[in-house]
Amino acid sequence: MHEVPDELIRLERSAEEERGRLAGLTGDDYDAQLRRWREASQAAQEAITAHAAATQTNRYELEQAVKKAVRHPPADPASE
Repeated sequence: MHEVPDELIRLERSAEEERGRLAGLTGDDYDAQLRRWREASQAAQEAITAHAAATQTNRYELEQAVKKAVRHPPADPASE
């Protein structure tokens, strides 16, 4: 897999942050936050699809690489 573009990581991270904000919400607040999460997730998915098509890479593999980069970032050697 080629290097994952920073823009795709940023979009996926944004979607994950919006999903995290659902915790503890109810009613209208939950519904509004759910819409924000869906919009952010859709933007990330569309960008992944477009990048995969433009670079002729496997869309599934690209999506998995993006998710891995967001959920399991490499350790920062400076923090060890």
